[in-house]
Amino acid sequence: MAISRTCITKIDIDDIRVPTSDSLLGSDPFHRKPDYSAAVVRISTNTGPIGCSVVFGIGAGTDWLVYGLEDLGSLLVGLDIRDFMSDPGKVHRRLMEHHQLRWLGDGVYRMVVGGLVNALWDIWAKLEGKPLWALLIDLPTEIILSSIDWRYLRDVMSPEDAQLILQRGRLGAGERQAAMIQKGPIAYSTSGWLGLSDAEVLKNITKLRKQGFRHFKAKIGSNLADDRHRLAMLRDIIGTDGLLMTDANQIWGVDEAINWMTALAEFRPFWIEEPTARDDVLGFVRISKAMGQLGIGVAAGEQIPSPVIFKQMLASGALTHCQIDATRLAGVNDVMAVILMAAHFNIPVCPHGGGIGLCNMIRHYAIWDQIAVSATREGRIVEYIDFLQEDVFNTPVLVQDGSYVAPESPGWGLEIKSDFLEQYRFPDGEAWRNRKGPIGSAFEA
Repeated sequence: MAISRTCITKIDIDDIRVPTSDSLLGSDPFHRKPDYSAAVVRISTNTGPIGCSVVFGIGAGTDWLVYGLEDLGSLLVGLDIRDFMSDPGKVHRRLMEHHQLRWLGDGVYRMVVGGLVNALWDIWAKLEGKPLWALLIDLPTEIILSSIDWRYLRDVMSPEDAQLILQRGRLGAGERQAAMIQKGPIAYSTSGWLGLSDAEVLKNITKLRKQGFRHFKAKIGSNLADDRHRLAMLRDIIGTDGLLMTDANQIWGVDEAINWMTALAEFRPFWIEEPTARDDVLGFVRISKAMGQLGIGVAAGEQIPSPVIFKQMLASGALTHCQIDATRLAGVNDVMAVILMAAHFNIPVCPHGGGIGLCNMIRHYAIWDQIAVSATREGRIVEYIDFLQEDVFNTPVLVQDGSYVAPESPGWGLEIKSDFLEQYRFPDGEAWRNRKGPIGSAFEA
């Protein structure tokens, strides 16, 4: 479609934090009292469309993201969105390859780039009048390939390999898209938060089962006896047909992970997620081989900091399930590369969700993958949490019969309600200005 000159005029960033540490929702062995947070990005243009994105955090450190977004975002003011649409890889490289900032490496820097890039993709989708997943499906293959930085990836997957994957994905895509609109990606719920009582977990799972959910995940890793009790309870609730995922959030060393999961194998966990350090490829390989003998998969990705580490994980057989995260990497460009690599190695993409806005974003990636990349729903499940939705977003995530509903609104669907922003803006919002006790980095658990 013809696009008039649409230039970025300003970028607004908010630090939003919700004191979920009060309820222990989101708690795991490492992150014992998280405050679910987000650096909220809004990129304004001269013609009206506002690009929205979030970068998820769990409290302290969100201010680091805000500073980075404001600092790096200054480079985008004045950018004509047509320049991004014609060559999204060029703009992505401009941000990723700043000759001084690149020295900072991955982590916060890559997340900051992703926050800005994702908002640009949001503007593009809104100009086209399409949800992000539909924009990705309709993109010409050459645009997708030119969006990706191939120099560190082509030793395991070339652009030509990716092109073949995308060409195969176009066969039957119309039928798969029609089916996806009828029934979206299958979801699983993380309900067994470590800090919740058995009664609280049971209540939540019972509610979700009435909504059609069959698959659930529990946090483990602090106490083996407690884990055995919790998994026995969950297996009894969900029966033999439901998948039971486990997640250790990197709490173990390699040998400890193998021994611990061996002791839990009788409960038939579908996978162990993040059993050890996020970037320990050799450790993951050892764990994956040991888990294979027990019939347990190995999943990771929510804290894998770059496509290059994903490359090593996927090519080495370290993972049986690839969990891309919507805000850990440097935006759509990075995530497309990882999803294509996962298809190349025939490893199912099961995105990591939760937090503020992650479920809203990952549904788009899951739909794109299942329609146009892997071209199958088989073996693919997508994480979902049932809080921080209706009270946060103008168009909250919808689920039906245990599956995501394919979104219809243009862009990501990340527009946040103004009263939520006012209440939880840190540190001056109503939820924070009179709060007792330490906050931010002074809040230690």
